[in-house]
Amino acid sequence: MAVTDFIAAIELGSTNITGIAGKKNADGSIQILAYANAPSSDCIKKGAIFNLDKTTQILVSVIQKLEEDLQASIKKVYVGIGGQSIRSMRNHVTKQLGEETKISQALIESLMENNREISLVDQEILDVEPQEYKVGNNLLTEPVGISADRIEGRYLNIIAHHTLKARIEQCFKQTKYEIADYFLSPMATANVVLTDSEKRSGCALVDLGADTTTVSVYKNNILRHLAVIPLGSNNITKDICSLQIEEEDAEQLKLRYGCALTPPAEEEEQTDEQEYSIEGKCTIPAHKLEYIVEARVNEIISNVWNQIMVSDYGDKLLAGLILTGGACNMPNIDGAFKQITKIEKIRIAKGGNIALT
Repeated sequence: MAVTDFIAAIELGSTNITGIAGKKNADGSIQILAYANAPSSDCIKKGAIFNLDKTTQILVSVIQKLEEDLQASIKKVYVGIGGQSIRSMRNHVTKQLGEETKISQALIESLMENNREISLVDQEILDVEPQEYKVGNNLLTEPVGISADRIEGRYLNIIAHHTLKARIEQCFKQTKYEIADYFLSPMATANVVLTDSEKRSGCALVDLGADTTTVSVYKNNILRHLAVIPLGSNNITKDICSLQIEEEDAEQLKLRYGCALTPPAEEEEQTDEQEYSIEGKCTIPAHKLEYIVEARVNEIISNVWNQIMVSDYGDKLLAGLILTGGACNMPNIDGAFKQITKIEKIRIAKGGNIALT
């Protein structure tokens, strides 16, 4: 098998740097042949690199592990971008055509170029999702071939702090590997986790990560809003640590006993004497742990709901909410979301985070 047959992708997460490699099948699907990951919490925070040297070391070790599994060398790598500074921003570009003119593909491309020329301070456009084109009083997704005297292009620009990509490039410069291209991790996750029907009917994908929570809103098969909230399941662990509990033990308490929403019947049965413990290490009153976990979960969900409302699609999500990411494993997480958002339709999609578009 020739080296050029392999496709490799790396995702720089706040918990792990993950790599996959595979081969493209005739039907366009990817056959995964190698997988590797390594912890990254001491060099990446909230999706952004803060220690270049450590990130480079981990990056190289992950790619080398892929090469060992493939028994072949990798030259270029697709890199997934996520993290706290990523968000969407709407923009409209209008062109007066003077007289009835048939809209051409070249005109659509020039509108896109004008959109990309918007002035951003300390930010850069990572990707653009065309929304619709307003032609007369009609909103169209395919306006080419229609005659009009005016056209307005509506765009969703995905932007991030300019250092996000710059730091990744600095890391790769210290390696023998090249960046083939970038892909947006939230969109790659959506392609794996969401069904075509959900994207069309309208849904919000909520990726509950360790350091961040990503909200992606879809309607009519188009991404309508994207935001990364700088809160994740690690914040729950840190809150438990505030009770003079070691971080490792706090994480175990969260994983073993944490519940996003304690059922009322259980609450009534609680007494102040009931405790949760990690054998021989620490003990915490049950009501205290429940209060801490629920308070932080509620804060995360309230921020998610706020982003959904900001998107203007809060009342148009016929397919409801789809939850993914590590924290969606917490018991009754769907109940907590229902209580705050009042959305009844909630699907939990576990283990859908390895993605390559």
